Amino acid sequence: MRVRLGGSKELSNIFIQGCDSMIYVGIDIAKQKHFAAAMTADGEVLIQPFGFSNDSEGFSLLASKLKTFEQDNLLIGLESTSHYGENLICYLYNMGYHIAVINPIQTATLRKSNIRKTKTDKVDTILIIKSMILNNHRVFTQADIDSIRLKSLCRFREKTKKSKTRLKIQLVSYVDIIFPELQYFFKSGLHINTCYELLKKHSNPNDIAALHLTYLGNLLKKASHGRFGKEEAITLKGLAKSSVGTGDAHLSIQITQTICQIELLEEQIDELDESIKSIMLEMDSVILTIPGIGFLNGAMILGEIGDISRFSNPSKLLAYAGLDPTVNQSGQFNAKSTRMSKRGSKLLRYALINAAWNVSLNNKTFNDYFMLKKSQGNNHYAALGHVAHKLVRVIFKILKDNVAFNLE
Repeated sequence: MRVRLGGSKELSNIFIQGCDSMIYVGIDIAKQKHFAAAMTADGEVLIQPFGFSNDSEGFSLLASKLKTFEQDNLLIGLESTSHYGENLICYLYNMGYHIAVINPIQTATLRKSNIRKTKTDKVDTILIIKSMILNNHRVFTQADIDSIRLKSLCRFREKTKKSKTRLKIQLVSYVDIIFPELQYFFKSGLHINTCYELLKKHSNPNDIAALHLTYLGNLLKKASHGRFGKEEAITLKGLAKSSVGTGDAHLSIQITQTICQIELLEEQIDELDESIKSIMLEMDSVILTIPGIGFLNGAMILGEIGDISRFSNPSKLLAYAGLDPTVNQSGQFNAKSTRMSKRGSKLLRYALINAAWNVSLNNKTFNDYFMLKKSQGNNHYAALGHVAHKLVRVIFKILKDNVAFNLE
């Protein structure tokens, strides 16, 4: 058996040749209690299946049993089961063990080969070991750990962004009731710092109308860094006096707290961006050599893709992102044009489309391709979809070979 190793910056794969002394450890992951067993390639069970809890005591129990073997002769296999095994993977990786993540389909296939249909946690540990013996598995590297972190951070960032968007919509609805004329006063809309500073202190039109002109002018000037002043203050006071808003005090409280929540989420997003950038700098991935792909887009793409060796060709990566075209065929009919399937990782699809636009703005080859698709009758987003297809093929190639982007 050969187990492939590879760091984030390595240009070639390193292999460990399996031998008779190789010991395989299978771990069946669960939410609260995991099961593990150890066996040789000849089928000799060295550690009978045992359970250990998903906590410090349980991890220590596992470590104490693994210490009886030479670390270099151990290969630990776990099924890919959502987030439940991530803490254990990181724990074992930091201790220096070789870890292979098993596709659950492989163990399910072995289970079907049994005469009697049996599925228990103890049986599954043995099946995981058999899967490692029969198949080649890539060993976890630091790049995989970084990908897990990027995936978690980017998905959390996307949820935070959605929460901020919902709050902004709520804020507009509140202002529509209490002071509807305000959103037309600022050409950039309500969601600017000047408007937020005004609403946090004075959201009621009756209060604004009663403010001293000098005070209001200074408030606007300071919040807008000199963009607004006395003239805008006079106009704003006039709007407040003639406003048809309700001026309800309870809405003022909701407006103030909503803005505070929006600003808090913006601070959290900035903090997430810094963490993502830090990981990307440590990874030093070749994806950043593509003009137009920055830390954030690159992080979303790498986090969602994970190990590029999971995909044997660019078409499978396209399908994973949901960028592959749907098929519409029946009898002699075969549709000439279809939409993208949009089945797969939504965040990866968003990142690729966004990256495609940025790359087309920063690279002549991609820009020419985008303009070609536009000249063929495609609208903006359809042409962008074609650029994304081309970009996926480039990303697949540079990640697979770990080479920098050099397309002129």
